[in-house]
Amino acid sequence: MAKGIQSIRGFADILPEHLPTWRHVEETARRWLEAYGYAEIRLPALERTELFSRSIGEVTDIVEKEMYTFADRNGDSLTLRPEGTAGCVRAGIQHGLFHNAQPRLWYSGAMFRHERPQKGRFRQFHQIGAEVFGLAGPDVDAEMILMTGRLLASMGLEDVELQINSLGSSEARAAYREQLVAYLAQHEARLDDDSRRRLHSNPLRVLDSKNPALQEIIEAAPRLLDQLDEESERHFAELRAILDAAGLNYRINPRLVRGLDYYGRTVFEWVTDRLGAQGTVLAGGRYDGLVEQIGGRATPAVGFAMGVERIVTLLEESGRQKRAPAPQAYVVVPAGVEAQAHALVESLRDQLPAACLLVNAGGGSFKSQFKRADRSGARLVLVLGEEELAAGRVGVKDLRGDAAQEAVAREDLAEFIRARLD
Repeated sequence: MAKGIQSIRGFADILPEHLPTWRHVEETARRWLEAYGYAEIRLPALERTELFSRSIGEVTDIVEKEMYTFADRNGDSLTLRPEGTAGCVRAGIQHGLFHNAQPRLWYSGAMFRHERPQKGRFRQFHQIGAEVFGLAGPDVDAEMILMTGRLLASMGLEDVELQINSLGSSEARAAYREQLVAYLAQHEARLDDDSRRRLHSNPLRVLDSKNPALQEIIEAAPRLLDQLDEESERHFAELRAILDAAGLNYRINPRLVRGLDYYGRTVFEWVTDRLGAQGTVLAGGRYDGLVEQIGGRATPAVGFAMGVERIVTLLEESGRQKRAPAPQAYVVVPAGVEAQAHALVESLRDQLPAACLLVNAGGGSFKSQFKRADRSGARLVLVLGEEELAAGRVGVKDLRGDAAQEAVAREDLAEFIRARLD
């Protein structure tokens, strides 16, 4: 039998059973971001390709191999956003958000990369990100890292480790790049194809390789931390001092470089070993040159992004997923009284706007309707039959207790339900 139309590989449906956990992650992030003074911005999913090639870097995997890029009817090259920072910077420049201001912005939504789908990695994936502009010191870096720790803890995430590093200034990275290329060239025969390709175009990304065969070479490579300029050393020391004073545990990972060209100085990742190769659940860092690179005035900035799918997967696999709440009441409706039943329930919704009231649909005997009520998980069953209508009352049965069914006057029903549920 021929299959119907299927979803595109790497573009997943998010089914109702998973949505409570998604909402938990999204609402927790929103709550903490707003508590730290971030304002939401909503960005388009489609941007000019130049935005990403100029910001992310021409020789990164994202730009070279992973972007969904096409020409529109006018011949303009457009790209579905592979990440959110570049679009946020573009919006800030376009709308003058950085003029005499130090905005804190956050955003959420779908991103798109043509990667090989695997656990924790999709071609359409969702991120929540935040950016701070106009502040150059390590204090805001540290505050952002502390906030992300609160975010993840409040979501119920465990077994995640904070790793930090400093990439120094552009001058320090340029000097280090020469040392790294010279070192890797001595081992070129042992490098895999990706690392050979990156050797002269983007050698720092070799340090980020997950290939087990390369780990010995990577561990013995020169360390960028040993080449930092004096100002970057001071910045990194002050960052660590704030994290230490706050009691936040972390590990300095000198091989942490991040996958985007615009980072400098502080970089950080929250990682887990429970998602295979896709172990990063939240990451970010400082990118002081990006605003000017895209066309604005020189503006220091720092930001992060978190992968919603990865966090949801971790919560579900650890048994910390959320479930949709059951309806508070299920209304049993005998044939012939449907109109009166719906009128009653609409009146109840006016009085109990936060309650979930489910009215039986599709007919059925009393017995079958009670079974549906039980399967729905409802606490109460409301019975509105002809006898109840004639007496101006409604039968109420507590499905989760031993009390007998009660007859409640219609004018008292809302208060009765409120009291019983409380």
